[in-house]
Amino acid sequence: MVSQERQAVTSKGLTPLHWLLLLSVFVISTCGLIYELVAGTLASYLLGDSVTQFSTIIGIYLFSMGIGSWLSKYLDGNLLKWFIRIELLVGIVGGCSAPLLFVLFEYVASFRLVLYTLVGLTGMLVGLEIPLLMRILENQLSFKELVSRVFTFDYIGALLASLIFPLLLVPYLGLIRTSLFFGLLNIGIAGFLLYRFSDTRSFRFSFTIALIASLALLTAGFVYAEQIMTYAEGLTFQDKVIYSKSTPYQRIVLTRNNRELRLYLNGNLQFSSADEYRYHEALIHPAMQARPKARRVLVLGGGDGLAVRELLKYPSVQTIRLVDLDPGMTSLFRQNKTLLRLNQGSLLSSKVQVLNKDAFTWIRQDTAHYDVVIVDFPDPSNYSIGKLYSATFYAELEKRLARDGLVVVQSTSPYVARKSFWCIRNTLASVGLQTIPYHTYVPSFGEWGYVLALRNHHWQIGGPLPTGLRYVNTQTIRDMLYFPPDMAEVPTEINKLNNQVLVQSFEEEWTPYGQ
Repeated sequence: MVSQERQAVTSKGLTPLHWLLLLSVFVISTCGLIYELVAGTLASYLLGDSVTQFSTIIGIYLFSMGIGSWLSKYLDGNLLKWFIRIELLVGIVGGCSAPLLFVLFEYVASFRLVLYTLVGLTGMLVGLEIPLLMRILENQLSFKELVSRVFTFDYIGALLASLIFPLLLVPYLGLIRTSLFFGLLNIGIAGFLLYRFSDTRSFRFSFTIALIASLALLTAGFVYAEQIMTYAEGLTFQDKVIYSKSTPYQRIVLTRNNRELRLYLNGNLQFSSADEYRYHEALIHPAMQARPKARRVLVLGGGDGLAVRELLKYPSVQTIRLVDLDPGMTSLFRQNKTLLRLNQGSLLSSKVQVLNKDAFTWIRQDTAHYDVVIVDFPDPSNYSIGKLYSATFYAELEKRLARDGLVVVQSTSPYVARKSFWCIRNTLASVGLQTIPYHTYVPSFGEWGYVLALRNHHWQIGGPLPTGLRYVNTQTIRDMLYFPPDMAEVPTEINKLNNQVLVQSFEEEWTPYGQ
């Protein structure tokens, strides 16, 4: 046990060294929650459906902590020795979790089993720590003082972790370096306790070897984190990765081959430079040919500026307001020379105002009215995006339309996700909008769908189109309106905030295709 030498006991019953033990609770709690957040974020990046992934990770982690706490009663003898040993193990397992999971994603048949095993092992080790510390300190404080102080430090550490993870760690370190950095902190705590307490002299030499090896492993991983990530993404993507960045909202990856440039968000393809013009011309021009004199346009999503590029082909457009959550996305497409050529510098136009806001909350605060609204969100693969396809959101959107305004929504594939497509159409109709579904073929995606929604005004084909379009003309717009039997309308529920049936349908329909 910890010796009672060196320093006089303070008036509160603790020596300064024991205060250091309590401070280690703070570090331990911070590290433990960081490992949990890293696992949840990584799982949502790789597996999608962030709500399900975070819920599962948190459940397994807390359950494993409970198992660890229960197992702690079987640890006897030199408790400080046990505590240092566990700190070393937490540092190695938790610190190496992110790089291991990224690399193993493409190698193992059952990635979820590996993920949950690592989460469970980390949780179990973290669960052992607090009970051991309380037993180490039990002779220094009354029970109520001990519980109060230990859990105060524990919860403060958890608060710190929850704040710095999205604001500092993910944007500036990334997931791999974050897990490795906090692994180093755990190893540092082990080393500090090893040399600060006299009770450790009998086992310092063997533990020092393990400590040095652990520090070397984690430090090497931290230094070469970018190379590890590049290797892992090289396994995931067939083409050369030319840019990758983790933002608080998503993982952005650009790849290139001799033919095309591709953008991936959280592993899902967003566009190919070889055929994106088909997608964006179909998104913009059927709506704009019906409102060729539109002056005020709102774009929700579309942080790549490709939809804005098409809108700027209409001289009547005076202002375009683009609302995209991720500043990492809009900054990339305003600065990268290759991407500027692709979007023709659209986001730098004096007509364009870029707002990095959550569209769901922003639309409820906006008071302007728009002639045309373009909704270019990612597919509803998780609940945080699914809310942007809900009746609640569309009701707010309808309020922002001018008297003869219209809105067009990208609506996933009516062939692969037939039920999801018609769910989006039916949800738009549920808020009182007249809907016109249509679709087109984009080679990188297959058949892709859109829904045009109007506010009590007729839409007709035949309005003027800009010159120089590569795909859309009056005939192709007519063709887009025809749905063969295998894509024809099917009855669906309305997507509401309290049920999110769209997300469930989307996952069921796309899972066989590896989405």
